[in-house]
Amino acid sequence: MSKPEKAKIGVITVSDRASRGEYEDLGGPAIERYLEEVLESPYETTKKIISDDQKLIEETIIELCDSENCALVVTTGGTGPADRDVTPEATESVCQKMMPGFGELMRQVSLETVPTAILSRQTAGIRNQSLIVNLPGKPKAIAECLDGVFAAIPYCIDLIEGPYLVTNESRFVGFRPKKK
Repeated sequence: MSKPEKAKIGVITVSDRASRGEYEDLGGPAIERYLEEVLESPYETTKKIISDDQKLIEETIIELCDSENCALVVTTGGTGPADRDVTPEATESVCQKMMPGFGELMRQVSLETVPTAILSRQTAGIRNQSLIVNLPGKPKAIAECLDGVFAAIPYCIDLIEGPYLVTNESRFVGFRPKKK
């Protein structure tokens, strides 16, 4: 069997305060810790901390997908109802296909612990051979949301012809249909 291709994963923290150094980025490191727990296949991350600016978010997603060839781009922050929360709009603007089931499931999972989860606008989409997933900003919510959807991520990346992701089965089993 050949050695698995090293996947590239982009992690974007969207936060005015964190991008100015006024606030410690907690979301990006929470995503990285999560990936370390659930992925066994080789991967490398590219991290960005940017402000809540739609054009900048769009440019950063495009860079990670098209230039850095990230199979997965995970954002944190900018998914609420405030005026500056524009991550879902930026994601939709640069994707060819939206994957609304991701957001639906993430909100469902979050509603089990916090009634204000209905205010969150997490979503996901496909740009070329990249899956983009928008997460909330709080580390606890990041883990809950990823626990809800991560089983589908490796197979989604298979379907868009990305690298084969292997999960740590003692932590998480990625779903793939059985071959006949």
